[in-house]
Formats: sequence, structure tokens, C-alpha cells
Amino acid sequence: MNSAPHAAPTLSGSAILDDLEYRGLLFDCTHREELAKRLDAGPITLYCGFDPTADSLHVGNMVPLLALRRFQLAGHRPLALAGGATGRIGDPSGRATERQLLTPEILAHNVACVKEQLKRLLDFSDGIANPAQLVDNADWIAPISFLDFLRDFGKHFTVNHMMAKESVRARMEDRDTGLSFTEFSYMLIQAADFLHLHRTHGCELQLGGSDQWGNITAGLDLCRKKAEAQVFGLTLPLITNADGSKFGKSVAGAVWMDPAKTSVYRFYQFWIRTDDRDVIRFLKYFTFMGRAEIEALEAQHAAHPDRRDAHKALAFAVTELVHGRDEASMASLASVVLFGGEMDRLPENALQKLSQEIPCTDIEAARLTAPSAAAEGAAPGVGLIDALVETGLCPSKGQARKDIQGNGIYVNNVRENNPARVLAADAFAYGKFLLLRKGKANYAMLRAG
Repeated sequence: MNSAPHAAPTLSGSAILDDLEYRGLLFDCTHREELAKRLDAGPITLYCGFDPTADSLHVGNMVPLLALRRFQLAGHRPLALAGGATGRIGDPSGRATERQLLTPEILAHNVACVKEQLKRLLDFSDGIANPAQLVDNADWIAPISFLDFLRDFGKHFTVNHMMAKESVRARMEDRDTGLSFTEFSYMLIQAADFLHLHRTHGCELQLGGSDQWGNITAGLDLCRKKAEAQVFGLTLPLITNADGSKFGKSVAGAVWMDPAKTSVYRFYQFWIRTDDRDVIRFLKYFTFMGRAEIEALEAQHAAHPDRRDAHKALAFAVTELVHGRDEASMASLASVVLFGGEMDRLPENALQKLSQEIPCTDIEAARLTAPSAAAEGAAPGVGLIDALVETGLCPSKGQARKDIQGNGIYVNNVRENNPARVLAADAFAYGKFLLLRKGKANYAMLRAG
């Protein structure tokens, strides 16, 4: 990544804290006044960790990673910590049950995959003063023996203190599930991470979700006891939808940043379908738009919610950030087409991708020049009634005829009420693609080849 994403505002010093607060992203902070003074004094190194439990990040990971990017744009140096060690244990925070334990081989594969996605969110360029860096806590945790760990780290924490942490207490109170010793140790490892990064990189700030507060403050305590250093912790809110449901899920499951898991079009659609009550909040959380731009969209949304300007801005900005401008543009155009826009606006590769997102029926190209059995006079092409049945939009030819005569059928988003219509070659975009629609939202595509 060689440039800041989407007109990111330039902030300096403690102004980053004010910006986070405006965006609703500042959930809690240790020693805020001291942190503000430290930020005003000059750049700092900060980190945020994530356990590579999958070979792709998902949209739920974005808030803390984008917070790292916000600090980077303000001149600070971000470290993204991949939990090659902690990922083998599983964080009990916010969990009712123990996480599945992963092998070192799977974790290494996941880290390698995720690193490529991080390059979209953080700037790793060597040519800048504060390039991001990916670190893996397996590099320093794995070589420590169990006895050394207990002696060097465990002795600095009392069980009473650890049990007072919310992430531990909640599980301890559940008699059926409980908390394994493995999970109980997670807090100590995360604290050891902070100490290691402070000593080796001069790291002074850890970011995390609000469920990480206990783990973060444990790291602060360890840095104070073993390095006599004042370091800081800042937590971000856990995102939920306006209806209280968990953010980041679609009908098909998690929304991934890997296009092989969640296509760019479906990724864009996830954001375009944001609840009206959430869209302005999500613009603040997930984009780098400045306050003036967000407030302008908020005013437009209040005045003309039917135009969905805020939704389109959100979907394009986040898709551009994760997948690039070209992919975001194609997803936007495809979305316009599926909401009744003109087919000729889409480039061929966008239509090809769209054919993978909606029901698509392949037909032989020769059928477009051969006489149609369904048309009087044997005109060349495919009869519309036949096409509706073949694509599954209509269960029978009789129903297809009724739907056409009832003004419920569209060809390339143009209403068609002639049952004898023949779909000739000139109706297919690029000689390959033709879009059929029944009613408002039932789409199918014919693809000639």
C-alpha cells in the first residue's frame, strides 16, 4: 500500500484520541491525560494482537486493525501481532466455551495468508518513517520453558487478581463449562507479549477490543513491575448491529476479507445492506472519511433515505480499502444493475463476475443464430418463454406466458410483455450475457459460450 486510503485526515499528537472519541471508538483508556501528553511529545510504537484462527481476516477484525492505521496516519508506528503462540491456547475473553486448539502448521499457514490482507489495511512500505511490522509471538514465547515462564512471569500475578478479571470471572461462575488451566494462562502470555514488545520495539501502547481490558491491564502491570515503565492501554467497542445482533455475519455466515471466501460483490452487498440505524455509525467506524464528509452524508441520509447515499458511500469505501478501487467499482456497477440499472454500463469482466453471483444458465452460442422453435417464422435466437423455464425463473411455459403478460418479466432490466419475444444475439451483452428478472428481485442470467 503506497497511499493512505480514502482521503484519510492528517492528525497529530493527542488529536487522534479526540478523533477516536468522535467516531465512538474510544471505549476505555488507561491514564488518558498522560497518554495524550505522550502522544503530543512525539511518535510512539503501539500494537494490536489477533489470533490467526482462520486463513483470512473477517470484517469483525477490522475495527482494531483500522485503529492501528489511524495511529499510523498520525505518524505513529504500528505493530500487528499474530498470535502464533496464543492461537495455540485460545483466548477465553467473550467465550462461553473453549476454542478449538490449532496445530503450529495450521497457525503458520494462517499467519502467511493474513499477512497479505494486512497490507491492505496497514502501510508496510520501507520508504516511510513509520512502516508497519508484523510480529509473531511464537518467536519469543515458544523458546521459553514452562519452569522459566512460571518463574519469570507467573510469580508477578496472584490468582486472586487474575480471577477478578471479567474474562476469567464470567467463565469461573459457569459450573458446567468452567475454565481450563490452559485458558487461564492466556492472560499471562499476552502480558508477556507487551513486555517483550516494550523491550525490543519500545512499544508503549496496546489496542484491543473492550473484552481485552483484563489482558491489556495485566500487560501494563507486568511492564511496570519488570521494566519500571509506564505503558498504556486503549480499548475499542465490540461492534453490534442496531438490533443487538452480532456484527459481521451474513446469511451465508462470516463476511471474510478473502475474496475466495466472500466474493467482492457479496462483500459490497454486506455493507450496502447496512441497517439505516447503523450506516452513519459504520461510516465512522470503518472508513477514513473526515467529520465534514460524514456529516454531509448524514444530512443527505436524513433528507433522502431512499437514495441510500450513505450506504453507497460506506460500501464503496470499505470495499475499496479491502479489495482496491477497480474491484469496488465493478461491485458498485453490478449492484446498480441488480437494482434496475442499465446493462451496458458494466464491463465484460464485471458481467462475468456477476454471473457467478446469481443463478446462471449456460447455453450454446450456436442457439443464438439458429432458428427458434418457439417463434413463428423461425426467427434466430432463444424464445423468451424457453429461457424463463430453462433458467428456473418460471416452473412451466404456461406460467412463463402468464408472468410475461402480467408485466412481471424483464429482459436486461427492460420490461417485456411479448410472449413471442425471441432473444437474439444482439440482446446479449458482449455476445455472451443476458439478464432476466422476474418481479423485483428474482434474477437469472443466460451465458452464451
